[in-house]
Amino acid sequence: MRKLKPHREYQITHTNPLWHIYRLVKFPKVLRQTIIIEVCRYMPNLKLKSNMYRQLLGMNIGKHSVFAFKVVPDLFYPELITVGNNSVIGYNTTILTHEILVDEFKYGKVTIGSHTLIGANVTILPGVTIGDHVKIGAGTVVSKDVPSNSVAFGNPIQIK
Repeated sequence: MRKLKPHREYQITHTNPLWHIYRLVKFPKVLRQTIIIEVCRYMPNLKLKSNMYRQLLGMNIGKHSVFAFKVVPDLFYPELITVGNNSVIGYNTTILTHEILVDEFKYGKVTIGSHTLIGANVTILPGVTIGDHVKIGAGTVVSKDVPSNSVAFGNPIQIK
């Protein structure tokens, strides 16, 4: 089950939360993080990329974990992303920690365990925990928690 919290500053105003986004997340923060994420998306040095994510975005990334080419961490709250040791985040994966709906704005931590493989083009939704020694198939939408020592694939997600 995804663990999401409503944003404490957003109140229903009959306009969607994206219209008010810079009241909820300050523009300079989003601009800075967008520039860092775009540079890192194309960074060929995986060790440098992980260090930039740790030091500049506040992401918690374990030893020897890598982010492949074109991975996109959340633009608003990348500091809510935790990745364990020795994990691989595959090509063009998106890791979201916020969710904007027509009348609500929610956010939640994303935790990816150790020794976990995330395939290419995976979308990880906010509030999800992925356990240790997990394999997520390419193109999967991770919309719920995935227990340790399992394989998950598809949309809707199937866990084996």
